[in-house]
Amino acid sequence: MPTLVTLRHGESTWNSENRFTGWADVDLSPKGEDEARAAGRLIAAESGLEPRSVHTSVLTRAVRTANLALEEMGLSYLPVRRHWRLNERHYGTLQGLNKKETADAYGVEQVKLWRRSYDVAPGAVGREDPNHPVNDPRYRELPFSALPASECLKDVVRRLVPYYEDAIAPELLAGKAVFVVAHGNSLRALAKHLESISDEDVVGLDVPTGIPRVYELDAELNLVSARYLGDPDAARAAAEAVARQAG
Repeated sequence: MPTLVTLRHGESTWNSENRFTGWADVDLSPKGEDEARAAGRLIAAESGLEPRSVHTSVLTRAVRTANLALEEMGLSYLPVRRHWRLNERHYGTLQGLNKKETADAYGVEQVKLWRRSYDVAPGAVGREDPNHPVNDPRYRELPFSALPASECLKDVVRRLVPYYEDAIAPELLAGKAVFVVAHGNSLRALAKHLESISDEDVVGLDVPTGIPRVYELDAELNLVSARYLGDPDAARAAAEAVARQAG
């Protein structure tokens, strides 16, 4: 049975400060490092679940989470493919701002719309803004038209699903267990695709940091089952904590 394991990176330094991160490249906090190692132990303890290939975004917090989890699994030798299409959504002019303070300034409902709606993006950054990806050397080989100045979840789905179909799905069809380490919104986009979540219902989906989710798929890659590893109550509480970040 094709098996996909997804993992939102462990807590980052900006997660701990309750800031919008997006494409800003921040590292894991000490708690995030512990979460990454714990995720690796959860996967290693699951009978018959051994990843054979790994995909991450190009952002440090996802790369390091994958490395730490793989060390715990004894699988540091696995090939890892990193791609910008697995990046977090670009939060535009919100990047770097404190979520609670932004909610106090603009209202909880407006910030919820920016954070969780399917098709409403925050304000875009200008080309000269340090937060525009054109100013980051890791994207220098991409055309300007591919680089977002702000994104809604619909934009993330549009860029992520082709990567899933072109790079991940063939490995699943070949019988590999695939491990994907990414971000809250890129994993929301992937969950929407795999779990057939409606545009309306995806607003209420929050992805906890550091807890692996296992998808079992049929021979045509249709969803058979989806579950978080470990304590279900812990996963639920962690998701609720994400939902409360903006107040």
